[in-house]
Amino acid sequence: MKIYVDAMGGDNAPQAIVEGTLEALRKDSDLQVVLGGPLDQVEPLLSQADDVRARITLDDAPEVITNHESPVMGVRKKTGSATVKGMLAVREGSCDGFVSAGSTGAVLAGGMFRLGRIPGIERPALAPLLPNGKGHFLLIDCGANVDCKPEYLVQFGLMGDAYMRGVMGMEKPRVGLINIGAEAEKGNALVKETYPLMEQASYHFVGNVEARDITGDQADVLVADGFSGNLVLKFMEGVAGTLMGIIKKEMMADLRGKLSGAIGKPAFRRVKKTMDYTEVGGAPLLGVQGAVVKAHGSSNAHAFACAIGQCEKMIRGRVAEKIAQGVQQDVSSREG
Repeated sequence: MKIYVDAMGGDNAPQAIVEGTLEALRKDSDLQVVLGGPLDQVEPLLSQADDVRARITLDDAPEVITNHESPVMGVRKKTGSATVKGMLAVREGSCDGFVSAGSTGAVLAGGMFRLGRIPGIERPALAPLLPNGKGHFLLIDCGANVDCKPEYLVQFGLMGDAYMRGVMGMEKPRVGLINIGAEAEKGNALVKETYPLMEQASYHFVGNVEARDITGDQADVLVADGFSGNLVLKFMEGVAGTLMGIIKKEMMADLRGKLSGAIGKPAFRRVKKTMDYTEVGGAPLLGVQGAVVKAHGSSNAHAFACAIGQCEKMIRGRVAEKIAQGVQQDVSSREG
């Protein structure tokens, strides 16, 4: 298995990216990596990589698409960037997957215009795994498609179903639609039109899920337009950080708090790990013809290693193939 890694993507690149890549290589002896970036910046960081150096190929990619430029124009003009070269490597079959912590817009544009959509999929979507107390649920979309049609949301459910079956090993994932009420007639025009279409879809649709029940293990896949999904994602990140801060502050407030904190420290560590995005790695870009993972922009080395691991699972789980099969099943059922 060979994965193309954008060495220059993210706030901590290239140091954290290279370190995370080495961690991933040491975890999986079957993994090979192509590191794309300016050779003069990437190669010196491999001085301590003798044990895995034979499984690393360097690809000189001197151009970098930043967060401050048009993603579409960046993908069109900067053909020497790791984003473009990595997507083309996956399309041509020389690599099995692509991972980047760089510009989300560039990864999305690269997936759309350089790698290509799965036939029948109208809009690729970003879908992070988020904690719900018992495990994780998949939120799709979290920002790739701010304005959506009902057909897009139906396909988001299909893609989420394929991911949870292929990567998480679920036999029959529960797919829910984020709404302001559980009743079918609730919501705006978009979700009202989407509901009956999802009822007819080939996956296991469990109905509307209110915001207060998102973390209540009512669904394994939660579907939203990119605007609403991004609000949910950012709000959850903010609440998790605020709660951990409040707990830490109260435990340091007096002697009783410090004593209880010392006793409960192992439990709090486990809670923090459960809520920590670095343990998941990133958000898969579903709907394109290959395994693509967008790692968090602030990823440290461990977070990036987890993102590579997530990409490996997508490849082994044949997620893109399962999505293509799901599209064909839906087309066949409508024609029948």
